[in-house]
Amino acid sequence: MADRSVECDEETETWLISVDDHVLEPATVWQERVPAKYRDAAPRIERDGDDEFWVYEGRRLPTGGLGAVAGKAKEEFSPEPIQYRDMRPGCYDPIARLDDMNQAGVIASLCFPSFPRFCGQVFYEASDRELALICVRAYNDWMIDEWCGSATGRYIPLIIIPLWDPILAAVEMERCAEKGARGFCFSENPAPLGLPTIHDPNRHWDPVMATAEATDLIVCMHVGSSSTIPSITPDSPFMANLAWGANRTSGAMLSWLFSGYFQRMANLKIALSEGEIGWIPFFLERAEQVYDKQRFWVKRGVQFESHARSDVDLEDLDLRQLYHDHVFGCFIDDIHGLKNLDEIGEDNVMIETDYPHSDSTWPNSLKLAKDRVAHLDPVVQHKILRGNAEALFRFKPQMS
Repeated sequence: MADRSVECDEETETWLISVDDHVLEPATVWQERVPAKYRDAAPRIERDGDDEFWVYEGRRLPTGGLGAVAGKAKEEFSPEPIQYRDMRPGCYDPIARLDDMNQAGVIASLCFPSFPRFCGQVFYEASDRELALICVRAYNDWMIDEWCGSATGRYIPLIIIPLWDPILAAVEMERCAEKGARGFCFSENPAPLGLPTIHDPNRHWDPVMATAEATDLIVCMHVGSSSTIPSITPDSPFMANLAWGANRTSGAMLSWLFSGYFQRMANLKIALSEGEIGWIPFFLERAEQVYDKQRFWVKRGVQFESHARSDVDLEDLDLRQLYHDHVFGCFIDDIHGLKNLDEIGEDNVMIETDYPHSDSTWPNSLKLAKDRVAHLDPVVQHKILRGNAEALFRFKPQMS
């Protein structure tokens, strides 16, 4: 167990909790945890000259450079593949990561996967589902026991699930909850993955969501977990598309508000990771306008251009209250959102650093965050920087 204890000055708020960082999995994660008979088929890292890549089910998957830029100047950023030897050790080593966290003022971190992708899509796409399930469990054991276990009180355990089977997913969620998991990765939109949506009339995802509610696991949906890239037009520039990317997160929020899940499961909570927050007031207002004008014909069952039904009770729907009770927005740097916190809700936002990705505020995370929230009451500052994350994830950082 690493001894990386820290002190916290509650009055000056010298630490923050990041609810969205990323881990570049070491080569040993699966090779050391799957049964020997599966080892040659399990994910592994291979090299071919100057090329390095993950190998799994015949696919070669290199690590993109924008996912491991920590320590580089922005003038050096590139999406080109990067080898582990060229990464900052904090990208893949939990002990080295602590030094980077301390430098940036990050007392605790929740980390999303990299090789499995943001909600475990790589294993969902696998043809050998028996091995894929073993790999999902191996990742979760590594995340809880080794990555988070390397420094108690510094890492919030986040797991992946076997997306192809909600019953197996529920079993894995229960197993990991007993081991200390606090959240699980889910897709912002399962449809592009070829999976039923949360509006499925057969309630495909009920075993997963019921288990999440029963075990207090937070549904964490990272932007891009639908395996889609935002595209304004077929030939729009990358930077324009990236700036437009929050449309995926706003769609996820609206979809959940009208899904019926929050009415049926009072304790279910979702976190919209790396989606920013400035758009929330507009879409809440627009959702209320639509509900006010359109609910009557929808209630009558009138069909319009394949209008999709949902299980939501439209008789007395309080969208804003559902939002405040169930939805948590996560932001890296959102000046507009913080200026409109009275509409977004001081209890509904959390901060993130996105280490080691190219959008990250590292190593100036705490300084920038304090500058951004300086106009707010100290109690509200504490909520945003760490208090809301502590409450939502039931996680108290180790400070001494």
